[in-house]
Amino acid sequence: MVDHTPARRALISVSDKEGIVDFAKRLAAAGVELISTGGTAKALRDAGLKVSDVSDITEFPEMMDGRIKTLHPRVHGGLLALRDDAGHKKSMDDHKIDGIELLVVNLYPFEETVAKGAEFADCIENIDIGGPAMIRAAAKNHRFVGVVTDPSDYETVLGEIEANGALKDETKRQLAAKAFAKTAAYDAAISSWFADQNGDTFPKNYTLAGRLDSVLRYGENPHQDAAFYHSGVSGRPGVATARQLQGKALSYNNLNDTDAAYELIGEFDPAKPAVAIIKHANPCGVATADDIVAAYEEALKCDPVSAFGGIVALNQKLTGGLAEKIVKVFTEVVIAPDADEDAIAIFAAKKNLRLLVAGGIPTPDSTGKIIKPLAGGFLVQSRDAKVIGVDDLKVVTKRKPSEQELADMLFAFKVAKHVKSNAIVYAKNGATVGVGAGQMSRLDSSRIAARKAQDAAEAWGATASLAEASVVASDAFFPFADGLLAAAEAGATAVIQPGGSIRDDDVIAAADEAGLAMVFTGVRHFRH
Repeated sequence: MVDHTPARRALISVSDKEGIVDFAKRLAAAGVELISTGGTAKALRDAGLKVSDVSDITEFPEMMDGRIKTLHPRVHGGLLALRDDAGHKKSMDDHKIDGIELLVVNLYPFEETVAKGAEFADCIENIDIGGPAMIRAAAKNHRFVGVVTDPSDYETVLGEIEANGALKDETKRQLAAKAFAKTAAYDAAISSWFADQNGDTFPKNYTLAGRLDSVLRYGENPHQDAAFYHSGVSGRPGVATARQLQGKALSYNNLNDTDAAYELIGEFDPAKPAVAIIKHANPCGVATADDIVAAYEEALKCDPVSAFGGIVALNQKLTGGLAEKIVKVFTEVVIAPDADEDAIAIFAAKKNLRLLVAGGIPTPDSTGKIIKPLAGGFLVQSRDAKVIGVDDLKVVTKRKPSEQELADMLFAFKVAKHVKSNAIVYAKNGATVGVGAGQMSRLDSSRIAARKAQDAAEAWGATASLAEASVVASDAFFPFADGLLAAAEAGATAVIQPGGSIRDDDVIAAADEAGLAMVFTGVRHFRH
């Protein structure tokens, strides 16, 4: 049914007042009567506009610190009444209810209040009640009422009212859809926060919400559609919080790989420079060093072929010196906490290279959840926040590892946590020298990592495999000794693995026979 109900009265009540005065001035100039509440009414009056208070309409005062002001039949009747229904019209006449054709509302800043670390009571006070109730009423009755919840829609709404005195039906439907999505996301944020406050890790109803950041050119492949959504206000630095200083728009794969890179780099203490190079969500080189340039060079050395077209993540500021090194290799994205002016100037000559600054480093904590979609549902789990230290290690072989081997094993195990299973990582002197990822057999991952170490040696003109005198990390236990023996054949001298196989004794015996040192962590790091 088509209904171009003239916009005679607008109720405006906004928390975010940006642009609202100019919007209201143009409504008034178009002959729209203005109704408002509290601070919004004051802002409009201060701008010289004639505004009726909601309390004048309801003939009932605001009370309870503003908790009760719009929850009244003369407000909700004006929003919900069907203008073409005789019974509704009679009720309006009998109870002195006048129609409201335009509702302009944005909600109390609940998520922002939570993000600031406010006290429980302050967060509760920032749960809007009247706003969502009015939004839902207007959106339900969108045939007669336009509901505006996003300042980005002000210009569209004004354009139609100024031209036609009313909103188009199509516009009202679009605004209604956006309004319901807004209240759903708002309620999702509140319910998630409440569950956290109550220690309810997996509530009966798990709610998800996101705010559109951008529609992407395509998804994982060109025939797939995709978009990037922010999941809400979060203090965790990463791709959702980063500023893009230059380069073309990020793709679906860019975003996925950059997130993987930055989460990996967050494993390392920012006091010591660290660099990770990622390709297809797997690290092809990771290193720590005394300076950021050296860390990049060591990371690149691990797999210079795979680094082509990869993602580079840093745990310290991008410097001009490092930028000069990076631009010599085709790189899709660089993400760092910050970048100096020299680096920005150097990257400016590479117009397609994306540079992101995140303002901080994510820490390996359990904040937030990991969500994986399934047909008809989704899986939810906490982040893999387990960090292994020296005190967590159990030496199970006759030979104990040296201090350098221990340091390298802990480093390699951190990297293995971010490699797709089955994962094998060779490392030496704080740098990866071979990575085997995503294989159905742990033996195959071990062989691939060893081959990568040999290929890297040849690429850099070395005579021996980079895996010589290295350590090896496995994300899960070795079910048989074959994978471990493949590592020994490649030149590894020490092994870190979770342990827990029914054949642990056989694997330990094989390690002893090969002269390896081996430690168990008791912790598995599957990543699928």
